Amino acid sequence: MTDRTVFSMQIKVEHDIVLSRQRARQIAAALDFETSDQTGFATAVSEIARNTYQYGKGGRVEFSILGESPRQLLSVVFRDEGQGIPHLQEIMDGTYESPSGMGLGILGARRLSDEFELTSSENGTIVRIGKYLPPHKQGIGVPEILKLVDALATQAPQTPFEEIQRQNQDLLRALNELQARQEELARVNRELEDTNRGVVALYAELDERAGYLQRASELKTRFLSNMTHEFRTPLNSIISLCRLLLEHVDGDLTAEQEKQVKYIQKSAESLSELVNDLLDLAKVEAGKISVHPEAVDIQNLFSTLRGMLRPLVATNESVQLIFEEHRTDLPTLYTDSSKLSQILRNFISNALKYTEKGEIRVRAEPKANNVVVFAVSDTGIGIAKEHHERIFEEFMQLDSKLQKRTKGTGLGLSLSRRLATLLGGSIYLESTPGVGSTFFLELPAQHLGAVQEVAIPEPAQARPKVLIIDDDEIARYVLRTELTHEYILLEASNGSDGLTLARQHRPDAIILDLMMPGMPGAEVLRNLGEDPKTANIPVIIITSKSLSETELTFLKRTTVAIIKKDGNAREALLASLRAAIGSDIDARLKEASHG
Repeated sequence: MTDRTVFSMQIKVEHDIVLSRQRARQIAAALDFETSDQTGFATAVSEIARNTYQYGKGGRVEFSILGESPRQLLSVVFRDEGQGIPHLQEIMDGTYESPSGMGLGILGARRLSDEFELTSSENGTIVRIGKYLPPHKQGIGVPEILKLVDALATQAPQTPFEEIQRQNQDLLRALNELQARQEELARVNRELEDTNRGVVALYAELDERAGYLQRASELKTRFLSNMTHEFRTPLNSIISLCRLLLEHVDGDLTAEQEKQVKYIQKSAESLSELVNDLLDLAKVEAGKISVHPEAVDIQNLFSTLRGMLRPLVATNESVQLIFEEHRTDLPTLYTDSSKLSQILRNFISNALKYTEKGEIRVRAEPKANNVVVFAVSDTGIGIAKEHHERIFEEFMQLDSKLQKRTKGTGLGLSLSRRLATLLGGSIYLESTPGVGSTFFLELPAQHLGAVQEVAIPEPAQARPKVLIIDDDEIARYVLRTELTHEYILLEASNGSDGLTLARQHRPDAIILDLMMPGMPGAEVLRNLGEDPKTANIPVIIITSKSLSETELTFLKRTTVAIIKKDGNAREALLASLRAAIGSDIDARLKEASHG
């Protein structure tokens, strides 16, 4: 490190303390230190000089410039040959207390300096304090130092009285600066108080708006829940009637008529899908959807999905839907099977829509931390990376050559991601345009919850008798058309007539709608349960109403099945009837016909 001495002097008498302070301030001023830094540096030098004189019995002080640009330092070194400083560590730690004030000067000088070093022994003490030069003064060399030395030589030392006067001026200046800072602090505090009041008012407004949004969300959910029945009932009737027409129940249709009916059926199914997705999204947003965990057999889940999606696969023979075999190393899965099935159905149906040829492969794999990963891979058109997140937005549909012939609601992936979050999992994808996509669903193998079980009564007699209680004439007509070949049917258009028929005929099963004028389905169900003549008759609920958690709990406790009233309810209803009345229906029908 280059050492360039600027000034040095002996400290022998008390006046030398004043002189060292003066020289410190003059040197700092010549080096363009700020006024406050000049005062602070001079004060630090004065305190150490006082200690050198008072405790070290005199010594020497040397001012110099150390180092090279850009970290040059104005350094002052004090040396004395005293007996050293007792209690040095306590002084440096700030824990030493002395009646004479010993140690305070050292601590003050250290705070006022950029660098500070002190070594002390019985042979004397060395103290070095340093202050970094201002940025614009960095790079001082020998010529500048010589000029500084000459300038100091021309400045006569001041008397103690003049130095005290100068110190008083510095003190007044410092007090003025302190007062200005206090005034600025008071102004800032007033501004902060005003800001705080504004923030409090803003929070109050935000709380009010949050409450408004919460009420609006609740109203939206309530509206959608209540209107669902009004939307679904005519839609389901349209879909069911179209199915009957296409099955030629009442005679053949012309080719043009069949084409028109298919158009009607397709439009009604699209609208029904939109209504269902909107309702599910609203329920998730409002926290109205609950998870009902149960043990899930992945092999059975895949078999069910294969059967449900067979009609979609049949429309394109160029695409194969492959479910990989169940792996033995998968952990036991305990989650909400219906929501899991809904997510996978959405993945697979999307893959079928956007894959012209090739294959769609569905698999389940184990992952660390007891996680199961479901993957649906396709060889379709793929998705550009910049759209990977956009496709999960509501009503988002990307433009593609297949989009025109594969219309959708744009809600499926958004709903799937929310359902995955509800199950404690996550959804992500990997995709390359022109190559294909893979959608992944990661789920914890175990989800806390309770398994809901439904007891199935023992089979009843052959040629079963079924009572339909539904105020919708079209719904009764569709059920009558579908069930009349296997069951003896009774019909009631309201709850009161339904109870009368149930008591008179003691049917083997009852199909009950919930939303009926006069006596709603829940009241009919309670009356059936309270009457010993009808208490043991299995009841199957078929409804388009969105059920609350309380309603679900009550219905699962008092019925054998709850079926969503839509265009796909037929198979579920037949399966539930067979389970409720007896699985060997065909054998008993044959026995009854022989009898």
